Amino acid sequence: TDTPHPAVAELRERLKQADGVIICTPEYAAGVPGSLKNALDWIVSSGEFMDKPVSVISASPNPLGGDKAYASLLLTLNMMSAKVVENASMTVPMITIKLNAAGEITDAATSDSLRDVLQALAGAIPD
Repeated sequence: TDTPHPAVAELRERLKQADGVIICTPEYAAGVPGSLKNALDWIVSSGEFMDKPVSVISASPNPLGGDKAYASLLLTLNMMSAKVVENASMTVPMITIKLNAAGEITDAATSDSLRDVLQALAGAIPD
């Protein structure tokens, strides 16, 4: 019943208006960065993710591709009744060798996979 902080109110409104959501995160300390987890915690009770098509992408310099952050996000989003689109989600292992100094993707397979993820998410959004 409390009035949320303006930043929280803005996040909730943007999520409410979105047809779909992409959450892309690095893995930090074998999980989701605290700032992302806190942002999601502000949304738990307000329902903006309910039945919303969501893509989850995690990336890590390790060979597992941020699998722990990925799994953690799936648990949180499923609890929030988000519609996590299976074919619109991925992990990106060894991210540091797949980007150039400007942060652009240099790995063709990763680029193709991300394109597939975006197409799958777009396909999950109702007309």
